[in-house]
Amino acid sequence: MKPFKSLGRQIITAYILFTVACCLLFIAVGAFVVEGIEVRLVDDRLKEVAAWAAPRYAGGLPVEMPTGLSFHHGESIPASLRAIEEGVQEVNVDGVGLHVLGGHTAAGAFVVIDHESDYNQVEAAVYSLIGMSFIGFLGLSLLLGRFMARRFVSPIVDLAVAVTERRHQLPLLDTNNEVGVLARAFDGYAKEMKHYLDRERFFTGDVSHELRTPLTIIGGAVEIIALATATEPHLKGPVERINRALSDATGSVTVLLMLARSPHLIESEEISAGELAHRCVAQHQYLVAQKKVECRFDGGDFQVRVPPKLLDAALGNLIRNACTYTDHGAVIVSIVERKIRVQDTGAGLPPAVLAMLRGDQTSLHAGSAGTGLGLALVMRICEHIGATLRVVAASDHGTVIEIDFLGTFTKI
Repeated sequence: MKPFKSLGRQIITAYILFTVACCLLFIAVGAFVVEGIEVRLVDDRLKEVAAWAAPRYAGGLPVEMPTGLSFHHGESIPASLRAIEEGVQEVNVDGVGLHVLGGHTAAGAFVVIDHESDYNQVEAAVYSLIGMSFIGFLGLSLLLGRFMARRFVSPIVDLAVAVTERRHQLPLLDTNNEVGVLARAFDGYAKEMKHYLDRERFFTGDVSHELRTPLTIIGGAVEIIALATATEPHLKGPVERINRALSDATGSVTVLLMLARSPHLIESEEISAGELAHRCVAQHQYLVAQKKVECRFDGGDFQVRVPPKLLDAALGNLIRNACTYTDHGAVIVSIVERKIRVQDTGAGLPPAVLAMLRGDQTSLHAGSAGTGLGLALVMRICEHIGATLRVVAASDHGTVIEIDFLGTFTKI
């Protein structure tokens, strides 16, 4: 699973990176300007003074320097500055910072000293101001980024919470921006899906109710036939088969009626999966009574909170299909961790059914063909109770199908 990437954090990061880039550009331009000013105010000034003073000194004329500047030639150059190279240098003498211009003429070496230049202090103050501005801009960008992130992300989070909680009225429907467009799209899609689901639920419920009356009539007729043929043993088998088919049909109608209701309206109970599996295996022993097939429960148990009739119908359908389509070998029901597993040695599932169980929506139309309730309906039951139906293994020598409750919470 890919790591979660917060949109809010990405917005804040973008603001900070933009601010850092702008500040670095500003610092670079500022440093260039400061150094240029230094050259203009200090270096060029010393060169102009040297160009004026050196010829006068060579011509024996008096050299009167402006305040803060001094001109030294030959032996008058201070000892600490006699080895200075040509050009403007920043020299520290006895803890005092000086700007010194060294040069040579035909009369010998000379230096021009700026004693009172405070440009270094000015330069330090400018760089300090730039540094403080950089920190201030970073703080401002962080605050602005958090404000914009909250303003942009909070509506999306509110919309996601509303959708997750299945609220009838979504927020932001009247908002005149992209988030409002998203909210209205969600709302339209949710209403369309609700319309289709309600229509399917009503249809399933209506059909199931209509089937209950004829099934009740058939049940009464079967009881009468059973009493009338009590003295005729050769009719007992057919009557029992009719009765079992009636019971299966009644169970199917009950399941359809339950599926037609919302999951939170169906009563759930804390049940033992092991006891239910053992009971289902016992109820379907008649399917293998005339075959060389063993149907058994291999043990295991866990507690799960589900509607018992739905889980019984789903597991019973899997066992019934396995017993019906297995002619030799065994049908084994077992519980591993929080999975109910049904394994058989039959001929395997048809390709269309396998495709459906593995998520191919185009195969759902094959759901009930030759599989009792239909594996498609078993899948719906599993979704209804929060479980997952999956094919663990499938071949010509048998099938292993699991009802997986690992994703559900319950006491063990």
